[in-house]
Amino acid sequence: MEELRPITDWLPITKKEVEKRGWEQLDVIIVSGDAYVDHPSFGTAVIGRIIESEGFKVGVIPQPNWQDDLRDFKKFGAPRLFFGVTSGCMDSMVNHYTANKRKRSTDAYTPGGSSGFRPDYATTVYSKILKKLYPEVPVLIGGVEASLRRVTHYDYWQDKLFPSILADSGADLLVYGMGEQPLREILRLLDKGVPFSSLKNINQTAYLQPAEAKLLKNKNWEDVKLAGHEKCLRDKRSFAANFKIIEQESNKVQARRILQSYQDELLVINPPYPPMLEDEIDASFDLPYTRLPHPKYKKRGSLPAYEMIKFSVNIHRGCFGGCSFCTISAHQGKFIASRSEESVMKEVDAMTKMPGFKGIISDIGGPSANMYRMKGKIQSICDRCVAPSCIHPVVCSNLDTSHKPLTELYKKVDNHPGVKKAFVGSGIRYDLLVDSYNKKADDSLDEYMEQLVSKHVCGRLKVAPEHTSDNTLKLMRKPSFKHFHEFKKKYDHFNKKHGLNQPLIPYFISSHPGSQEEDMANLAAETKDMGFKLEQVQDFTPTPMTVATVIYYTGLHPYTLKPVYTAKSKREKLNQHQFFFWHKREYRDKIKSSLTKMGRDDLVEKLLYDHQRQIRQERIKAKGKAKRKNNRNKRFRG
Repeated sequence: MEELRPITDWLPITKKEVEKRGWEQLDVIIVSGDAYVDHPSFGTAVIGRIIESEGFKVGVIPQPNWQDDLRDFKKFGAPRLFFGVTSGCMDSMVNHYTANKRKRSTDAYTPGGSSGFRPDYATTVYSKILKKLYPEVPVLIGGVEASLRRVTHYDYWQDKLFPSILADSGADLLVYGMGEQPLREILRLLDKGVPFSSLKNINQTAYLQPAEAKLLKNKNWEDVKLAGHEKCLRDKRSFAANFKIIEQESNKVQARRILQSYQDELLVINPPYPPMLEDEIDASFDLPYTRLPHPKYKKRGSLPAYEMIKFSVNIHRGCFGGCSFCTISAHQGKFIASRSEESVMKEVDAMTKMPGFKGIISDIGGPSANMYRMKGKIQSICDRCVAPSCIHPVVCSNLDTSHKPLTELYKKVDNHPGVKKAFVGSGIRYDLLVDSYNKKADDSLDEYMEQLVSKHVCGRLKVAPEHTSDNTLKLMRKPSFKHFHEFKKKYDHFNKKHGLNQPLIPYFISSHPGSQEEDMANLAAETKDMGFKLEQVQDFTPTPMTVATVIYYTGLHPYTLKPVYTAKSKREKLNQHQFFFWHKREYRDKIKSSLTKMGRDDLVEKLLYDHQRQIRQERIKAKGKAKRKNNRNKRFRG
């Protein structure tokens, strides 16, 4: 049971826990915006366990109070090597604010779901505090917030361009992306006695140096210069043009080193590591996690983010979808790094022994659940590729989209004696599963679909068509909505075959660049015809390091530098968002007024009056049923 585990099974988060291990000084101290959950889905745990596996003493300061006398930051003293800083599993601003910039009342990464336990721009705030308290100790920043803000970027919440987070935070080094490989290299070099200030030649890291200083040469790297930060402030076109270079270099096998001037300094972003090999990603997931939150949080309540994933398994990293609004490829890369079956089954086995496990796995998935083991057939073609997506505008002819390995993995999990049911809770790429879009499809697709529908859907299946307008979908790097119709037809077929009634839950976005108000009205009408009352809907939120965010800020597409319309005002956004709720009485008059203004009386009839007639008919039918029942009861009593 959890209560019987020794506290030393977790990484230390208090001074007493450090002393219990007999340590006088830590080598590395991690400061995190999240509560400490010792699980491979939480970055702080992964980084901490890697540092531990390399033979170093590591401790964690989770969610320190940044508003008092800073005692949390001081409790361990100075580490021997460096501080590692992360905002947590999310960008702190996305964590704190809605698309309408309203403050959220909850935080899924805090015990009890309480808000207010991390600052805005947490990575910067923590780093500045550490630099003030311990000016001689290096600060290494990483995680989603640092990764996506590593270069000049647009910040939606202050509506302005920020320089690299290195400039604002004062940190010494930045690790971007999934940081296991560069972190291991950093630790091994430091162990050999290399000064932290000399760590300039490591892949997947970034740093600032004086502009006049000599740039370290690397015979394996070519350089590419971006428009400087000051030029981006003056010229939105230059900022937009920068992004094409950044995105392409982030997703190349043989990438160039990126250089950008900032005031009297030079930002240097070294090329990323190649995708992790199977034994490398296995090594990360096979570390000795307890898979549990630290016992300190027991009285404060459960962590919503942990409760969601505690009985789930992540089987791969990366996503080759390249969606314009998504940051997954910017952080994890577009190439898929898959775990071995042995590693996955080892985690499944460990999960079945956890307290509270009742035989149900909530998710066997990844960023996109059905990309396991997919990669290029001829690696040399992938090595030359600069495309941000492997499946848009078409599925690459070099991409192996066989679902056979995934189907076989599902079957092995199902056969585990401790597993009653294993669901796929993360979203799938439906376009990979239809012949009309995936023209390289083989028999494995239908086999996978039948396995998925018959055994692995927990009542409803999540899919993300995102829009119905072809013009908007093209900007999103998503397929035409006609392919979703085909997918639904196939999905319904397998449900019927197995006597099941498992609805699809489609996700849609309003106010995405390129989306007009009339497009949203058409979306509402088409999805109504398909029988959907939309639940999983959201307003577009500009986040750093996406094509859509660059369009939102500049009004230009970074690949063509041509203008693109984007809804930006509160009124424009609400006018688009309202069409999701055509079935709610409080939206009826507003929707009718909007449709009349755009000359779409046909949609007034289709969306509103048809629905009202349907409601009246259902009420009449219900009254008739109630009256017949009442009459039967009277006869029975008589």
